[in-house]
Amino acid sequence: MTEPAAARVLTQPALADLAETAAVSRWVRSRQPSGGDVRLHVLDHGPVDGVPLLIIPGITSPAISMDFVARELTDLVRPLVLDVRGRGFSDNGDAYDLDTYAADVAAVIEQLGLERPLVLGHSMGARITAVAVTRLDLRGTVLVDPPMSGPGRGPYPTTLDAFLGQLDQARRGTDADEVAQSWPRWPRREQELRAHWMGSISRDAIVATHAGFESEDFFATWPSVPAPTVLVHGGDSPVVTAAGAEEAAKANPGATIVEVPRAGHMVFWDEPAAALATTREALRALI
Repeated sequence: MTEPAAARVLTQPALADLAETAAVSRWVRSRQPSGGDVRLHVLDHGPVDGVPLLIIPGITSPAISMDFVARELTDLVRPLVLDVRGRGFSDNGDAYDLDTYAADVAAVIEQLGLERPLVLGHSMGARITAVAVTRLDLRGTVLVDPPMSGPGRGPYPTTLDAFLGQLDQARRGTDADEVAQSWPRWPRREQELRAHWMGSISRDAIVATHAGFESEDFFATWPSVPAPTVLVHGGDSPVVTAAGAEEAAKANPGATIVEVPRAGHMVFWDEPAAALATTREALRALI
């Protein structure tokens, strides 16, 4: 049974978080595979005359969770962060596979008039980016720690039960201290945002996307991702291991592979300064 939209929770503290960002909300519509539209929410950090950079977050990261990344890039690009369907302010969907997610990216680019944008995706967002770039005219891509699990490969390191437990905590009412038990390395503000916004995510979106991590093979698409592209991975990531990074380099020789030392899978949250410096360097090269 499809989860009702009413099950998703946006509290007053979550809405108040929006007052602390200078981003402007923009809306687009994407067609559902079964018909009808999904309304997608985007946080546009400007400036409007900058080279557009569409940022696609991970499985349990609404757009505002990437605010600390986007606001540090506005001198280089125009960052726009997508609330992927089933997260934040975007509608629930009737499908959460890579083809459907990539179609949403195409709708955002077309309806917001983003001419040959850059696209940066983290985790799930990196997988979406890999599929989207094979279908769209993009300036370049940055894939941050894409899940390399899939058919015939090891399972995704974070279990579905762990994600759903965090979702239940958020819907019950949680705080930064409880979030810190799962994510102790994160900056305090990012722990607070996680506490405020995790409840906005559809359970169906988490379940279907997590299943896709093991049924959809990243390496089926990765060799076709055109240059210029940069794959950034955490030096201590269980998602992109040293062996995985080596395989990625061999499978797509035109890609640039960059490691962020000491970072786990949550690269920007684990090592914010180093991850941002790496991202800025990659974007300069792509621009």
